Amino acid sequence: MTRTALITGITGQDGAYLAQFLLSKGYSVHGLARRSSTAEVNTTRLKWLGIESDVRIVDGDLTDLSGLARTMRDVRPDEVYNLAAQSFVRSSWQQPILTGNVTGIGVTNVLEALRLEIPAARFYQASSSEMYGLIQEPVQSETTPFHPRSPYAVAKVYGHWITVNYRESFGLHASSGILFNHESPLRGIEFVTRKVADTVARIKNGLARELRLGNIDAKRDWGHSRDYVRAMWLMLQQDQPDDYVVATGRTTTVRDMCRIAFEHVGLKMDDHLVIDPDLFRPAEVEVLRGNPAKAKAKLGWEATISLEEMIREMVDADLARHSAARR
Repeated sequence: MTRTALITGITGQDGAYLAQFLLSKGYSVHGLARRSSTAEVNTTRLKWLGIESDVRIVDGDLTDLSGLARTMRDVRPDEVYNLAAQSFVRSSWQQPILTGNVTGIGVTNVLEALRLEIPAARFYQASSSEMYGLIQEPVQSETTPFHPRSPYAVAKVYGHWITVNYRESFGLHASSGILFNHESPLRGIEFVTRKVADTVARIKNGLARELRLGNIDAKRDWGHSRDYVRAMWLMLQQDQPDDYVVATGRTTTVRDMCRIAFEHVGLKMDDHLVIDPDLFRPAEVEVLRGNPAKAKAKLGWEATISLEEMIREMVDADLARHSAARR
């Protein structure tokens, strides 16, 4: 029988790649998306992957429990992937209550709707490496204590622990993936990797002269979204639910990531990079590095796409976008 999946946040980077992956597995894919009065649902990423017509978009909002319950009742998914969030860390200081309501309490709403309507369904929660924040161990694993450093990270900690609580309280098959930074050509322009790739492409095309960034000495563990959505699916195929770190185990500074991007197009980073104090976070997360040993041992998962390959792919995609726009 065809399995059915419901993805919240299907129009985002991970949602689009996950939808593509599940379709390749023969799933019927439904995606929850929030509409506004000023625009239709933005399906640009689904179009870019060529799968827009293959998924069914359902109106919904993580802050609306009754609507979520109705969706669960109508769709009857076998698997629910909660990827929706206010996910831009910098904005969470300007919108802390919204971030808490969507990124934190929204997880409870999805879990409660699932518990009431389809308790046998399997649930995936998108947790985040930002939860570690002021790191308590040099390499972070599933047992490393959290010390969140932004309203976004605080909300993610709540979402993570409420998932554990529903698993332990109600016996739900609910798993969390503690995903470290993961990027792609579908990443939003507000995120640093995509900002770098897009600006480098614009500089190469003569459309810009400088790249303005904040703390370029911050270190991150970067992987590719295509690899990471595969880990999400693997978690829900296990007999027992659990929590897993999904990471490459390698850290790179923002500075070195920029250098890779500039060198790919034959430019010198130092000729274009400008440090802007206004772009520093109020509370910085200096370094993150994940230990994916558990995911490898129990899920058989490991990253297959290197940082260098990912950055080159992102820059090439933005070069193509700008070239097409100039025609």
